[in-house]
Amino acid sequence: MTVATTPLRHDDRGRAQLTTRAALASVSMALFLLAAKTWAVFETGSVAMLGSLADTALDVIASIITLLGVRWAAIPADEEHRFGHGKAEALAALIQVVLISISALGIAWRSIDRLGSGQGTTGFESGAIVSVVAMAGTLALLWYQRIVIRQTRSVAIATDNVHYQSDLLLNLSVIAALGLDQLLGWKMADPVFGLLIAAWLLYGAWSAGSQSIDQLMDREWDDASRDRLIEMIKVHPELHGVHELRTRRSGGHDFIQFHIWLDPNLTLVEAHRIMDEVEALVKKEFPGTDVLIHPDPRGLAEPGQDILHA
Repeated sequence: MTVATTPLRHDDRGRAQLTTRAALASVSMALFLLAAKTWAVFETGSVAMLGSLADTALDVIASIITLLGVRWAAIPADEEHRFGHGKAEALAALIQVVLISISALGIAWRSIDRLGSGQGTTGFESGAIVSVVAMAGTLALLWYQRIVIRQTRSVAIATDNVHYQSDLLLNLSVIAALGLDQLLGWKMADPVFGLLIAAWLLYGAWSAGSQSIDQLMDREWDDASRDRLIEMIKVHPELHGVHELRTRRSGGHDFIQFHIWLDPNLTLVEAHRIMDEVEALVKKEFPGTDVLIHPDPRGLAEPGQDILHA
């Protein structure tokens, strides 16, 4: 069966291109770092470096999932998904959270094992060089991702960005652990830093996961955005009240729906004109938003509804 789809708007196409490029950049960087850190693990035997390698290996998987998620989210609305596929981004971000958590637990287990054995590390120069190169590449990727996030508000790219921020700390920790172990003789440094890395990854993962859960649960906009929206609606001179206001976000799309009180003596044509004017006001302040307005005669409301009088 052929499913009818709605063509992507110009701003949707631009958003899809930006998020796809950012995801491809993330995959490419993760693959490069995976190769470099694999070599460094064999050279140093460091559990901190091993933890950084494990994190990078999951970076590859997470980045691929992000790429698939943003591509899926860019698919236009169809007969089976009338609100679009934007929540695919939140799903991709949530999968990243799970993968990061698994990585952190693995690093913690390996660090505890190393604490018991007291085994040292080797190859400070190799580990330090790889970590510095990784930090330089990660900084470049973070800079590009921030540009994309500002333009698209992609939750999947934002979660990927949080993860790569933790990579900077990972690589600094590897250098510190190798230096304290090999230059100062503190054999506990490597596993201790491994445990700190694991704790940081868990904290970052669950902090980043909250935004994904908010989208999947259709959380309302923040209070400041809702207040601005309400004040804008209420300025229309022919509105007598607003109620049943609902807002949510899915991927790069915002959705608003609400009821308005109108003079019961207005014609259908006049009511439609007012709704078009209100919708234009909303979209001027919140471009690209999907707006659904329901007209009610003044005074009509269900018991207990919160009426915002104009």
